[in-house]
Amino acid sequence: MKRIFLIAALTASLHAHAALQVGAAAPSFTTDAAVGGQAFKFDLAAELKKGPVVLYFYPKAFTSGCTVEAHQFAEATDKFKALGATVIGISNDNIETLKKFSVEECRNKFAVAADEGAKMIKAYDVSLVIKPELADRVSFLIGQDGKIAAVHAAMDPNGHVAAMLKAVAALPKK
Repeated sequence: MKRIFLIAALTASLHAHAALQVGAAAPSFTTDAAVGGQAFKFDLAAELKKGPVVLYFYPKAFTSGCTVEAHQFAEATDKFKALGATVIGISNDNIETLKKFSVEECRNKFAVAADEGAKMIKAYDVSLVIKPELADRVSFLIGQDGKIAAVHAAMDPNGHVAAMLKAVAALPKK
């Protein structure tokens, strides 16, 4: 029994917890992103003028959990759009990798952003403890006021979409 608790404690320590809490100001950024294989500049401040943003961090494109999560966000993109929200994924992958990922795994439905140098990973404090250049799996809902409206942190890719849909639906209507 002690061994199970030790393994659980060690596993939990490998993952960061979202330092940005509900109500905190979301760090603004502009970075290279891709949707449908096409690169463009994503500007968080500009997107927030249109509506809330679901910003989800994931460790690495084309890995099993990240592919599952991308498929789930792709399937739900129209629901997010109907609620007025934009979805963007972010990882420390380069833009060439993300151009492919945006087509193959994101199914041309939403953008993925390159965080080369892990600047946003650090700003949102979602680094993996054992590999700080990689992001933990954390989803944020950023309201139009630029503040964190909801956070879902779990390495299991299942649950992020449902949590963010529920949070977007609960936002006060303007």
